[in-house]
Amino acid sequence: MISACWRSGYTQIKDSNPSAHRKQKEKTDSVEDGTNHRQPSKARKVLSETHESLDYLPSHSEAYKTWRKLKPHRSNWDRWVMMALIGLVVGTVGFFMHQILDMCFERKWELVEKYITHGDFLTTWLIVLGIGLAMVSCSSALVLFLCPAGSASGLPEVIGYLNGAAMRHIFNIRTFFGSFFSCALAVSAGLFCGPEGPMIHIGAVVGCGLSQFKSDTLRINLPFFTRFRNSADKRQFITAGAAAGIASVFRAPIGGLLFALEEVASFWDIKLACQTFFCCLMATFTTEVLSSSFGGFVYSGYFGFFKADQRILFWVKDLLDMSVLAFIPSIIIGIIGGLLGALFVFLNVKINMLRLKIFNSISHKLVRQLSKLSETLLLLVVTATVTIYLPYFFPCTLDSTLPHPKNSSHDAHELWDVSEYNCPAGSMVPGLDGSQDSNRTINQAAALLARNGKPGVMLLFQRGTHEKFGFPPLFITLIFYFCISCWTAGTAAATGLVIPMLYTGALLGRTVGVVMVYLFGVKNDEYVEWIDPGLFAVIGSAAYFSGVSRLTISLTVIMVELTNDVHSILLIMVAVMTGKTVGDYFNHSLFSSLLHLKCIPHLEAEPYVVHGKKKVDLELYTASDAMQPCTTVHLQESVSSLAQLLNNTSHNGFPVVHSPAAGQDKVFLGTISRMELCMLLSNSHIHQTQEDNNPSTAVLDYQEVTVEKLPDEARMNTLLTKYSTDPQYQQLFINLDPYINKSAVAVQAHFSLQRAYNVFRTLGLRHLTVVDLQNRAVGMITRKDLISLHLERKLKKLKSVKLEVDEELLREK
Repeated sequence: MISACWRSGYTQIKDSNPSAHRKQKEKTDSVEDGTNHRQPSKARKVLSETHESLDYLPSHSEAYKTWRKLKPHRSNWDRWVMMALIGLVVGTVGFFMHQILDMCFERKWELVEKYITHGDFLTTWLIVLGIGLAMVSCSSALVLFLCPAGSASGLPEVIGYLNGAAMRHIFNIRTFFGSFFSCALAVSAGLFCGPEGPMIHIGAVVGCGLSQFKSDTLRINLPFFTRFRNSADKRQFITAGAAAGIASVFRAPIGGLLFALEEVASFWDIKLACQTFFCCLMATFTTEVLSSSFGGFVYSGYFGFFKADQRILFWVKDLLDMSVLAFIPSIIIGIIGGLLGALFVFLNVKINMLRLKIFNSISHKLVRQLSKLSETLLLLVVTATVTIYLPYFFPCTLDSTLPHPKNSSHDAHELWDVSEYNCPAGSMVPGLDGSQDSNRTINQAAALLARNGKPGVMLLFQRGTHEKFGFPPLFITLIFYFCISCWTAGTAAATGLVIPMLYTGALLGRTVGVVMVYLFGVKNDEYVEWIDPGLFAVIGSAAYFSGVSRLTISLTVIMVELTNDVHSILLIMVAVMTGKTVGDYFNHSLFSSLLHLKCIPHLEAEPYVVHGKKKVDLELYTASDAMQPCTTVHLQESVSSLAQLLNNTSHNGFPVVHSPAAGQDKVFLGTISRMELCMLLSNSHIHQTQEDNNPSTAVLDYQEVTVEKLPDEARMNTLLTKYSTDPQYQQLFINLDPYINKSAVAVQAHFSLQRAYNVFRTLGLRHLTVVDLQNRAVGMITRKDLISLHLERKLKKLKSVKLEVDEELLREK
């Protein structure tokens, strides 16, 4: 009684077919680890088929409507409580991340202070390298052996999930701890990376875990907030958690909100915006309160007192008057930043592809994992060598611009500044006007390389330090940092790219600023005081960040929140727009490229389909051009036929058809999912004979039918085998009418493909049924059918078929 309607060969996204799920899981795991990537195209096919889509809309069945009637009306106070709880936890995690990184940085360089000052570079290199190797070994081991889903930043996986592609293990407790400690160790070891990407992932994990109040890993299932255990609510809390992660690590609540809106989330509304805003507020407030009280995990006694230099991450104290002429170098920096950003994306994708090819040629899993760990260790050796030995080739220069700095975490005593490196100790000498001047000398390359990351960005953003850094150390550091950070992104450690992007851009902008000072000199006139390398460093950070990520609104707000430099916002906006425009001319953003590289079926806001180097207009095609054949079921199906259907197909959902009267065509009524069919088959008390028309036959509750995964997969597999082979189950039937999703979205075969894409993505669908003029189900569109690569192949095949038909017609004439 199960009929099939088809038009071409059909491959659906895999779901929970019990008989094939175990084998499919093994294939997926091997693909993610690299075992199946000897042939990239085959691996990509397997991977795209194993990323399932999420069901955001509940099945609008009779069982669902009955459940809704019995469900009491409730306000959303518990949702706000959950948002506050997520913000508190993410803010606390962000505080611990900051404290660990600051403390490790200070302790590492204090340990080698006496060796550097005496010029013993070999001992310094051995100590720094030994500490770094231990940290990186643990960092990579956490990713490779504890939580493979925590690899790299985790941001592409979060973006893909919030777009509707389900991926396993990216939000479990092991990923949380693995990503946190891996990131802290990788950054502390001295790799050219930052904590921002992993913190977004960690925030998303917190949002997912707290909202569900259960853990499959720990086998915990608490009876709280159970109404949030659905894909739609989980999506909102994950979005808020991701936004809170960036808000906490940057102390930028508005920037975190806008970053989630512009880059992370695919579904957004004003209600979610208000709740995410509150979550970011709580996260930033928690981080700031704890940071005001503790420094290096030592209580400082300033609870709730927010110092400006601690509250604003890269505080720019001296604001400058602007001139319209400042837009000219801003545009130039934007162009260079866009070019350099596009180059970074290109090189990083190529490096990751090469990395994938090399590691996946190793068949033994343990050897492959150890090889990935060895690459990270080799990277650290190169990074440490450059950091320690490159400053040796640069002389010490006088630095009278700043007194010996104090670290904000330890105000009680002055710390050795790594910028002094092997230079003689400075002192305060009386000036001609009776003031105190400093004859302190620094190694410019050491200041740039050893203090890279957050301290380095703060150094480069300083105003009024026109001659603090010369062109040679800036330019050489830019080259080395750009190349090594490009290699670092994608290694087997939880690493972020935001701080490297800011630092690389700051080096670029400061280099342009030094050239401007060389050409025009240091000016104190208010009309030209904007010629300041510190100002151009801020503009360069924004331009390069935009060239890599292609962010605009959120990036501008984040830069203002990071620096408190509202006065320069127009220059930042110009640089950001220029960098994005130039970068878009050459390639996609880094995050989009990584989504494609990882074969995550991500649906962009606007489909980009190219054929023959020309963009295809999907309005000229119909839904029937992209659909795949579907297998239909009837209102009443035998237990045996349903079991055979689930055993023999991997389809995720099935259109349900019914003939209004004898002899009439079967018309489309709605859809039913594979999981729902499995739950119906596992409850034998609802099975009935064909003659049994008793209306009092038991009907399963909505919550009994709607589950995220099978409670006992092995039992289900046994039942399907039994039902499909035992003849008695051919006489038992299931009435599907109470469980059909009668509000399933369907479009006609001639419906515009562009608009079908918009409907699918906007509503967050899992299936889109295609019907003909007689309302007969003729096909199904899933996520896999709408990804750009699949559409390009499909439309190319359609054009070739059309050409063949036209040639045949010409021959006949």
